[in-house]
Amino acid sequence: MTFVTRFLTDEGPRNTLILLISLAALVASAFDVTVLGQDVAWIAVVLCGGPIVWSALDGLARSRAITAGLLVTLALAACIYLDEIFAAGEVAFIMMLGELLEERTVARARAGIEKLVRLTPRTARRLHDGVEEVVVATQVRVGDVLRVLPGETVPVDGVVLDGRSAVDQSLINGEPLPADKEPGDELFGGTLNQLGALTYRATRESGDSAIGRMIALVRSADASKARIVRLMDRWARWIVYGAVLSAIGTWAVCFWLIGPEEALMRAASVLVVFCPCALVLATPTAIVAAIGNLTKYGILVRAGDALERLAGVRNIAFDKTGTLTWGRPEVVRVVPADPSLTEDRLLALAGAVEESSEHPLGKAVVRAARARQGHLDRASDFAMLPGMGVEGTVGGQSVLAGKAAFLESRSVSIPESVRHELETLAASGATPVHVAVDGRYAGLVALADTLRPEAPETVSRLKGLGMAPVLLTGDAPEAARTIARSAGIHTVRANCLPGDKLEAIDAMERRGEPLLMIGDGINDAPALKRARVGLAMGGVGSDIAVDAADVVLIRDDIRFVPHMVALSRRMMGTVRFNIAVSLGLNFLGIALAMAGLLNPFWAAIVHNAGSVIVVANSSLLLHWRRYPEKAPAKEIAAAVTAPLADGSLPKIEDEGHHHHACCSSCG
Repeated sequence: MTFVTRFLTDEGPRNTLILLISLAALVASAFDVTVLGQDVAWIAVVLCGGPIVWSALDGLARSRAITAGLLVTLALAACIYLDEIFAAGEVAFIMMLGELLEERTVARARAGIEKLVRLTPRTARRLHDGVEEVVVATQVRVGDVLRVLPGETVPVDGVVLDGRSAVDQSLINGEPLPADKEPGDELFGGTLNQLGALTYRATRESGDSAIGRMIALVRSADASKARIVRLMDRWARWIVYGAVLSAIGTWAVCFWLIGPEEALMRAASVLVVFCPCALVLATPTAIVAAIGNLTKYGILVRAGDALERLAGVRNIAFDKTGTLTWGRPEVVRVVPADPSLTEDRLLALAGAVEESSEHPLGKAVVRAARARQGHLDRASDFAMLPGMGVEGTVGGQSVLAGKAAFLESRSVSIPESVRHELETLAASGATPVHVAVDGRYAGLVALADTLRPEAPETVSRLKGLGMAPVLLTGDAPEAARTIARSAGIHTVRANCLPGDKLEAIDAMERRGEPLLMIGDGINDAPALKRARVGLAMGGVGSDIAVDAADVVLIRDDIRFVPHMVALSRRMMGTVRFNIAVSLGLNFLGIALAMAGLLNPFWAAIVHNAGSVIVVANSSLLLHWRRYPEKAPAKEIAAAVTAPLADGSLPKIEDEGHHHHACCSSCG
């Protein structure tokens, strides 16, 4: 019974069976096989033509819509009237076959997107008073304590409370290697727990989790809303009206010059070949295929017309923090002021006293110190003065770390020899953390938001595509110019408030210079909304920025922005080719049908040939790629690290997570 139910509800297998039965009937009809005195081609007419006729008449009755299906209906009626049952069956069969091929190709474009839906967890293990219960994932509420076992999918976003494991997050961030998870780490819904059991607290509900938001973003990409799609739909309606008038005119002229039967046959051929199916498919299939292509790179298109708009853009505006840079402080310089201290020792002392700090600068110092030392001494007598700094005892030495004012309040003055270094750091936008040891100034640790390594190449590729880059940032001019110079951007606007970014974009739009805006934060939302195309970084992060954007970069990887720009232009070229092919075949077919060189069967072949060519050409966009996705083989080979003595691969730390890999390209 389950098989029967699935067969009746799934159009794919059912239509395939109908086509096979109809094909067998047409083959039998070619050998003059009859049943109860009737041509067996009637089977193809009923099975393949019935749905077309019903849909056309239903649309006409409900909304007075004259569709392409109505043209086929009139052509079938003409063939039946002339007792050309075999021709009617052939037309119905070819039309249904063409429709099935179109649906299969478009389905391939949507396959990667719909995979997200299938990956959505349906149940969760909820812990209540120490008792585990399995509940529907949609019943999970923020604050619930959940448990996920090895091999299970994380149902909703949350923070690990207990347990250690490795989690496959490739669906969310595109990274092929699993990330280690321990108490305090964040979990994303839809990711796969691989090794150990984890207990965690839910921070989002099912529909608002990472996987849920990705699905919502994808489903909002409605290709039918694109301006060029609406234009093609309007053209198609007028073509249908023109087809009816052309068929009537052909019938009238041929009726007087040739005869009624030939006149009706030619009119039927005109109706079939005039169907604007290829024209209707020319644009949406290309858009859907392009959206499917971008989904593989972690780029989700929220607005169907975004790629059409992007194809005409020649300017790109970057926000700095979190877009061109990592959006988090990193140690860029360590400057000892005491000759007895090395850089490593100074950093180790600062890291040890900052280890209990929750300040972002303190965490960055600890990360850098651990990267160099591996292990840090534990600080005792720890104390923190919010907004100023921290102090503690490390290895018997009293250590202060923080602002200059904090050290001066403890009678530690900043030496004149360091003043010049401070001016240089300020000019580059770096922030100093001053360190004192046993009441004497020991040196400083400079931190700054560092440039993403892929930023210069990305900007260079965008320039190669004719894009003019601009940096719009709220940072100070010195820091903005430093980052812009490193990235290869020459036009900079610093100290920008959200309103200033909006004014800059408005001015460019008024000058006829539409742009693509890339940002990640709440302050970028107005600019993302106003730009010709808005691209938000971190699809699982900034809600307001994502809501304002047309496109979302789930992977937070700007390397694929040039690919997106190039693909949008390729897509529009595909659309123009599709339109030219569909119109060219239509007009050629009409001329041949009017001249009597195309009967209804061959008219159906020509008609569907146009549709198949259009869909096949659009499907090429699914796998189109302008730039290589992976590093060249020679570069990877040069970076490969030999295995350790025990045969294991070395650890690579990335954003606080450890991975095992042979090189940074793999890790």
